[in-house]
Amino acid sequence: MNVLAIGLSHRTAELATLERVAVPAAEIGKVLHELQQARHVSEAMLLSTCNRIEVYAVVETFHGGLADIAEVLARQAGVEPASLYENFYVHYAGAAIEHIFSVASGLDSMVVGETQILGQVRAAYATAREQGTVGRVLHELVQTTLRVGKRVHTETGLGALGASVVSEALAAAGDLTGRHALIVGAGSMGALAASQLRQAGIGSVTVANRTEANAERLARSVAEQGIGATVVAMAELAGAVSAADVVVCCTGAQGAVLTADLVSERSVRPLVVCDLALPRDVDPAVGEVAGVTLVDLETVRRMAGNSTHTDKQIARATGIVLDEIRDYLAGQRSASVTPTVTALRKRAAEVVDSELLRLDHRLPELDTRTRDEVARTVRRVVDKLLHTPTVRVKQLAGESAGTDYADALRELFELDPQAPAAIRKSSVDGEQV
Repeated sequence: MNVLAIGLSHRTAELATLERVAVPAAEIGKVLHELQQARHVSEAMLLSTCNRIEVYAVVETFHGGLADIAEVLARQAGVEPASLYENFYVHYAGAAIEHIFSVASGLDSMVVGETQILGQVRAAYATAREQGTVGRVLHELVQTTLRVGKRVHTETGLGALGASVVSEALAAAGDLTGRHALIVGAGSMGALAASQLRQAGIGSVTVANRTEANAERLARSVAEQGIGATVVAMAELAGAVSAADVVVCCTGAQGAVLTADLVSERSVRPLVVCDLALPRDVDPAVGEVAGVTLVDLETVRRMAGNSTHTDKQIARATGIVLDEIRDYLAGQRSASVTPTVTALRKRAAEVVDSELLRLDHRLPELDTRTRDEVARTVRRVVDKLLHTPTVRVKQLAGESAGTDYADALRELFELDPQAPAAIRKSSVDGEQV
């Protein structure tokens, strides 16, 4: 079994394509089960953010897993799989490990170094675990991934400036000190928007959300930070827009929640509208209304090209990721021989027990004390003979991807190939997992 990562992101697809493939939160469970029920997939996790849709899966074969996952994503998007292949990036085995480590570290983000992705990976894992589509392989991989992402941000300062898609979008709004903001959507992105607005010196905030209780919860959180906060119903959106200097839209709706008609009813003063949702919350026609500046994810992609991080920080982060990949793969290779070592020691114990039983039959007059001493001596001899080979085989497996030492042991000692759980191997650029 190997890990296969398939996805689309701001690097490979236009916003319109990402919108088609995006999986609404309410449908993630259904998609996860479709993935796990596919013929070649045994574990699956779906990461769906404002600028990427990725599947991490444990698959039996590369081509079978690729076809299964592509079919599920295409069915979700309502298109033929062939139409998505030119936008997919695919990583397998060692390359998949490198990709998820880089993603969690913020190195593959639209805004390099952003820390929100770490929480999104954690949330994607939690959802997959709740749905029962995560097993041992993805569990261990994600736990390591979260640790690596945290290490990168801690040791490099890559995320120290708190840069994110939200902060980049709000930068287009100019000086927000004392201004009034409207947040449409009270989920995790809405909470991040509220935090970024507070840091920008916003004077007051209004929250609109389909579920009023969630809007009130976010408003209370904002008020606790010393900022005036109110809640309005979605039916009152036109009036809320009219009173705002900046609007941040980040709902999970499948259609536009902010249209040109709603915006045109505002006063004549300038308005910045930030659409951070995928699919989009804002009708593109809003950007054509006089006095309105529309900032969407395509705009953020262009703005994010001017990184505030130094080459030294990025190089340091990349170095950490590469070190962690080597350690992870070495650990996986070393662990892969454990079933074989266990089988070898079991075989040795069976041989010892058999010979001691034979000794009992040949020398029945042996007293219990003598027999126990003979048994301890024989077991000590066998343990000492096996110690160096079994320790060394794990070391060699961790150091080299070119030789299957588990196979060698099974052949030399005629071990049952089913006992070590039929360790399978596959390689990408010489790496095995």
